[in-house]
Amino acid sequence: MAGELVKILEENGLPGGPKAQYIIENFDEYFAIAEEWAERAKSINVTDDKQTVQMELARTGRLFIRDKRIAIEKARKLMKEDVLAEGRAIDGIAKKLTALLTPIEEHLDRQEHFVEMRRKAEHEARQREIERRMEEERIAQEKAEAAEHERIRVENERLRREAEEHERAIRTEREKAEAERLAAERALAEEKRRADEQRRAIEEKARKERETAELKAKQEREKAEAERRELEARLAAMVTCPECGHQFIP
Repeated sequence: MAGELVKILEENGLPGGPKAQYIIENFDEYFAIAEEWAERAKSINVTDDKQTVQMELARTGRLFIRDKRIAIEKARKLMKEDVLAEGRAIDGIAKKLTALLTPIEEHLDRQEHFVEMRRKAEHEARQREIERRMEEERIAQEKAEAAEHERIRVENERLRREAEEHERAIRTEREKAEAERLAAERALAEEKRRADEQRRAIEEKARKERETAELKAKQEREKAEAERRELEARLAAMVTCPECGHQFIP
């Protein structure tokens, strides 16, 4: 089964060397045990409760396989701990060496690229200056816009107040004119009422005078008519004296 184990190591990037050999030595025997017991387990087949020997063989085999499985797990953890410790040690060494070498590399890089870095620094400085000026212009523009907005707001407020005052003046004038119109209408109505009363009083007086005059004229006519009838009656009753011819009312 070493071939199977070597194949697994190769598939996982560990094709050979001391580490691969160390893994093979620790795990190779378990492949042989697995192969052996794969066949032996097939021969143990319990189909009746009287097959106690087979059951005991199965128990013995199970305990043996369990022990091997536990041993494999222990070996895995132990070997992995060694690998982890080795990895931590390697990481520590690499970190320390990197810390020692990086400043040297950075210093040499600065010396190597002195011209490029100076040009870059000058370019960045010019860029920062441009950005600073642009920022100042932006702030100045924002302040100017804010001042203009405030001026417009104040102007609009002034115009609004003037419009309101003008509207109030127009409304006051309109109300005054309306009051004067109503007063004139009331005065005219009062004058018309008095004129109507005077006219009615004059008409009433004229009616009464006319009725009085008509009554007086009627009375005079009736008196005249009575006097006429009386005269006619007297004339009709007048007799002529046969002796002297004198007319008289008896």
